[in-house]
Amino acid sequence: MTTILITNAMTVNEGRSVFQDVLIRGGRIDTLATNLSGRRVDRIIDADGRALLPGMIDDQVHFRQPGLTHKGDIASESKAAVAGGITSYMEMPNTSPSTTTIERLEEKHRIAAQGSFANYSFYLGGANDNIEVIKGLDPKSACGVKVFMGASTGNMLVDDPDALEQIFTHSPVIVATHCEHSPTIEAATRHYQAIHGKDIPVSLHPAIRSEAACYRSSRQAVELARRCNTRLHVLHLSTAKELELFSGQPLDEKRITAEVCVHHLFFSDADYAAKGTLIKCNPAIKTAQDQSGLLTALRDGVIDVVGTDHAPHTLAEKQQPYLKAPSGLPLAQHALVCLLEHVHDGVLTLETVVERTAHAPARLFDVQERGYLREGYWADLVLVDLNRPTRVDDQPVHYRCGWSPFAGRTFRSTVVATVVSGHLTYMEGTIDPLPAGQRLEFDR
Repeated sequence: MTTILITNAMTVNEGRSVFQDVLIRGGRIDTLATNLSGRRVDRIIDADGRALLPGMIDDQVHFRQPGLTHKGDIASESKAAVAGGITSYMEMPNTSPSTTTIERLEEKHRIAAQGSFANYSFYLGGANDNIEVIKGLDPKSACGVKVFMGASTGNMLVDDPDALEQIFTHSPVIVATHCEHSPTIEAATRHYQAIHGKDIPVSLHPAIRSEAACYRSSRQAVELARRCNTRLHVLHLSTAKELELFSGQPLDEKRITAEVCVHHLFFSDADYAAKGTLIKCNPAIKTAQDQSGLLTALRDGVIDVVGTDHAPHTLAEKQQPYLKAPSGLPLAQHALVCLLEHVHDGVLTLETVVERTAHAPARLFDVQERGYLREGYWADLVLVDLNRPTRVDDQPVHYRCGWSPFAGRTFRSTVVATVVSGHLTYMEGTIDPLPAGQRLEFDR
């Protein structure tokens, strides 16, 4: 492997920002110290005072392989991820076929081993009829078990109360949930169809996939987890009301944790007028008050992790009328610079961003030797220029779908370089053609 020396970096790690050099050897961080210049290395990168962060560990992506590869695949979407500073991802099971067996889980790992540009792991999907598969899961072989407690893209709704109880009781790994109450959503859809017919305005999406639908399902998940002593992770909170279900105690003391996604921190319902179905997602983007509440909870540790829920669809699919347009946004390439907008605005600190995007997911999922700038750990790093703007329209979009919901935006930061498992995968707009991603390992 190439030996890399990064000099003059402002390293942000474990609550501290320190100017130092980083020596990478054999894929790992060999030395963190000042004045390492003069070492014999293959490549020197002068950070010139820019911020060097642990790479983002994205706990929720949809890369569409197998079966939906006209939207994206593991290679195309992981390229976009590394261009955005994401060095590891955890991918969801609602592919075609769905990942509800050990054989399908391992097939995804085989695909990623051949072509992933970022480190990878995959969720086993929960279903109404696969409890024996879940019971037999090797805890080291998957990041978690994903349970759709609300219908979304794909047909993986777990709506049998006995099946839910069994999964929450017997899963050997963390249970990650999509929480929306489908009967509430179906009733709201019928109500607005009676008024608008097939021409429901997209602005009503947050009224259909409503606060009530989210809260009812999240509360059910939390109550079930408490009864079953489940290690529960509730994904993509979208309402301020749901925050009352979660605790601000230290992460390592929690059995029940929560995630928020970058688009719920950036967009609000005011953006439907301009963006329309391009920002249709499940759960829906809601009010500015919800957005503000989620940001405060992220700052204060009530929400533990930031993810993307990266979910590409073709532009033709997204431009259909509201009822036909699929839900989901391609986000990975600009997720980190989007999140850094809140640092520029003084809402979050850079240290908090690192905690929620790298440290916390590493601890929450028991990821082995990643998520920190520590000697001996894998070198998963992102170099960020906080003073160089990124104009989205001036960049190539690496997603297969070819579009971004951030079109027309200029972010105040730029991802300069991304190192994945010690390999310089992305540098100044260029992605190295060698896929360097490795399978994530877990201390379980």
